[in-house]
Amino acid sequence: MKKYLAELIGTMSLVLFGCGAAVISGGNVDGGPAGLGLLGISLAFGFAVVAMAYTIGGISGCHINPAITIAMLVAGKISSKDAAGYVVAQFIGAIIGAAILGVIATDHANSYGANGWGEGYLGNYSTTAAFITEAVFTFLFLYVIFNVTSKHGNSNMAGLAIGITLVLIHLVAIPITGTSVNPARSFGPAILAGGKALAQLWLFIVAPIVGAVAAALVWKLTGEDK
Repeated sequence: MKKYLAELIGTMSLVLFGCGAAVISGGNVDGGPAGLGLLGISLAFGFAVVAMAYTIGGISGCHINPAITIAMLVAGKISSKDAAGYVVAQFIGAIIGAAILGVIATDHANSYGANGWGEGYLGNYSTTAAFITEAVFTFLFLYVIFNVTSKHGNSNMAGLAIGITLVLIHLVAIPITGTSVNPARSFGPAILAGGKALAQLWLFIVAPIVGAVAAALVWKLTGEDK
């Protein structure tokens, strides 16, 4: 239960920090006052992961992302029981984080920082572009995670490397999908925002999982024991 609680709090923090930056301080990205913009929001998500990695990494490994948990399950690094507990905790944490954001920013949180694509959403990118973006960047994200947390990686710097990778992903993907690479991060805001965000949620669950499983399979073929 300690691990599951850590995952809940970590995912709640990621949504609150990252989506909060977009909603409250993101400027033209999500209707907030002039402020952070794309770079600032990217840093908020990346720094949130760094902070949580060094806070709960020793307890749960700091997945705070169902795609990571599923990839670790495929790679044989977590039991199916723990994987199920992690994913449930992550989704609950994401809902709590989005709900807190809604209370704080009552007049500004209509979208809750929800992900999306298509006409009327940021860069108006297609479904194909959105799916490829989420799948490929999740693959790269997990490939970094597998390597920096391996016996050949620098465990002291792993949290920083993972956070920097997430910043880079956001810098490219925000105009396309708002950047998910994390089904829970998309789930919490979409559940509360409803409407189009909820209708498009499927992509932000399926595409990151596809990318994550692909990374796990590549890791099993080329990883530290090969």
